[in-house]
Amino acid sequence: MGGSTTIPPQLLVAQPMALESLPESYYRDLLSDVAKSRRPSPIRSLFPLENTPGILSLLAGKPNPASFPFTGLTFTARPPPSTNGELALEDSAISLPSADLQAALQYGPTAGLPALIEWLYELQRVVHGRGKGEGWSLIVGNGSQDLLSKAIVALFNPGDPVLVQSPVYAGVIPVFQSAQCDQIEVETDADGISTDALRSILESWPTNQKKPRVLYTIPYGGNPTGATTTVDRRREVLALAREHDFIILEDDPYHYLYFGPAESRPLSYFALERSSGHPVGRVLRMDSASKVLSAGLRIGFASGPTPLLRAIEAHTGITNLQPPGITQAILLALLTSAEWGHAGFLRHVTHVSEFYKAKRDVFEAALRRHLGDAVQWSTPQSGLFFWFRLRHEDDSEAFVREKAFERGVLALPGTVFLPDGRKTGYARAAFSLLGEEEVDEALRRLALALRDASAAVS
Repeated sequence: MGGSTTIPPQLLVAQPMALESLPESYYRDLLSDVAKSRRPSPIRSLFPLENTPGILSLLAGKPNPASFPFTGLTFTARPPPSTNGELALEDSAISLPSADLQAALQYGPTAGLPALIEWLYELQRVVHGRGKGEGWSLIVGNGSQDLLSKAIVALFNPGDPVLVQSPVYAGVIPVFQSAQCDQIEVETDADGISTDALRSILESWPTNQKKPRVLYTIPYGGNPTGATTTVDRRREVLALAREHDFIILEDDPYHYLYFGPAESRPLSYFALERSSGHPVGRVLRMDSASKVLSAGLRIGFASGPTPLLRAIEAHTGITNLQPPGITQAILLALLTSAEWGHAGFLRHVTHVSEFYKAKRDVFEAALRRHLGDAVQWSTPQSGLFFWFRLRHEDDSEAFVREKAFERGVLALPGTVFLPDGRKTGYARAAFSLLGEEEVDEALRRLALALRDASAAVS
């Protein structure tokens, strides 16, 4: 794996044990009509046969690598912190081996570069305790949004209901809308998704209507609320999933941005289901490199039941063909370099979470200083956002677009996180980019905007 084998203890789970998984036939009814009717790419389905010893392939119209102008690729990267937390004084140069560069420049496997997939399999074993042979697979995509969108196409027919934590990630609402899903909102609070609300919805569901088969949730640093679902609630959600027969679409881009107490860090749904004593296979998990390595790499990966991953991969095979080879190769070269490996990656993300914890604290201090009782919020334990209610404001969108903008500050109105677009007094503020002085000025301007609004009413 490269690098030290010391793993931050808060990111370790027990190692895999033998598990029973739901049968492949279970997922047949979960798949949409589109997914069931989709056929494998006639060319890409034969790609693996090209690796047969002695085969001379006339299969695909791959361009000849001799025509490519790229002959080498070297980049510099900041090493992860050492095992005692010290940061390196100099960057390291990393070069792609010639064979890896040539493979990256050519058409590649639909599911992603095999070596990167193997590295990610091991990451899921180390972090979530999930080993191979448990009925799940892993594929790479053009960011987790790409995989999420394809999963929704694979799981829903027009009119199908879907349970969504509310408020919900604004980027997924139009995807569900395009699939013509009926989005059933499940309320959240500072401890994440409300299991009381979820149970009430399910137990009172009309017997003459199709029951939801999927719950969409962001369990860490929920976008927009910043809430991290407690482990007790996660266990309750899993129990409800078994009782009411649905799967959990675990969208977890902020998993590695947890900065709450280490002893309170909850396990993922993907990890928890392995210790439930029941067959596994009710979690389809989305991970992202965007928040901890690079948003521009556009690399995400999905882990979950093999039949569902197969449907997502089939979608890729007829749309964008594959995740980009160059960015996969760059990421793989970084992660497998001597200073990184799985231990180095986990030291890196621990450092990143500490970085954002400091920024959260700066933002919250400025929030108290300038706005005090003018807004209400809960302190986030993960992620990049504060979700706050503007007292005496019932329409944050009008406030943001008019009063706040006139004062030179922007936030995101809460209405964009509600599937029905109703008015709300909540807004989301990202604390990830601005420096301390800029944060102070931004919240000073927000306070002035609130006074302007109050004065206009009076």
